[in-house]
Order: sequence, then structure tokens, then C-alpha cells
Amino acid sequence: MIWDPLRRKNVALTPEESVRQWFIGVLRDEAGVPLSLMRSEVAFTFGEEIGGLAGAKKKRYRADIVVYDRALHPVMTVECKRPDVDLTEETARQAMRYNSVLNVKWLVLTNGNKTMIFHRREDCVFAAESALPGYDTMTGK
Repeated sequence: MIWDPLRRKNVALTPEESVRQWFIGVLRDEAGVPLSLMRSEVAFTFGEEIGGLAGAKKKRYRADIVVYDRALHPVMTVECKRPDVDLTEETARQAMRYNSVLNVKWLVLTNGNKTMIFHRREDCVFAAESALPGYDTMTGK
């Protein structure tokens, strides 16, 4: 078990959870994100209702970590994978699907060994970045 400061409870220490907890620390210590403006395991729905059939094409997802601005709008999602999972184009597509619901400006993919950071440009295309932004840069402040 490991203490999750975002969920405020002990959770099972799986390989993915160890990556999630490590990156929560990175966001807090290196990017200056307040713990109060991060959430883990954020549930949301992707898709549409069709012909009045609730949930016909809806899928439920959970974002590993979401960072919010001070007005509580999501600005970054982080997709965490186990250390033995390669970060691939499919992993990036998964995070970008989340973005169609959450509408963030920053996406991060990490397996603890490799971290990929993307920033949504004005033309709505995500471009790779070389470093994690500080909280003020994430929020545009």
C-alpha cells in the first residue's frame, strides 16, 4: 500500500500506481503544482448517445492525473503506464481522446522511464515539448 495524497487514502502499490505517485511528486516539486489543484483517477465519459439509447456509444474512462488552474478548469492530463509498457502512438492517441472531453492545453505520457510532453498550439495541434512546464506556464498566468 502507498498513500495517495490526492485521493487521501492508501491505495494498492501496483507498478502503474508507483509511476502515478512518482509523477504527482514531480508535478508538485518540479512544476510547482499545488496538491489541491491535482486529482487522480478522474472519471469522465467519452462518446455520444444515439437514438435515445443512453450509453449506446459512450465509454467511461479515468484520467490518471488531471491538473487544474485556480478557476478549476483542467489544464493538463497525465497518462501513466507501467514501467514495462512502451509509450507508443496508441498511448498518445488514448491521451488525445481524453482531451476531446477535457480540452486541456498540456498532455503528458509517462511510464517512469520515459516521459513525453505535448502542448496544444493555437491551431489545436499538439506539439512535443522538451521539458515539463511550471504551473504558471501551464495555466497561462
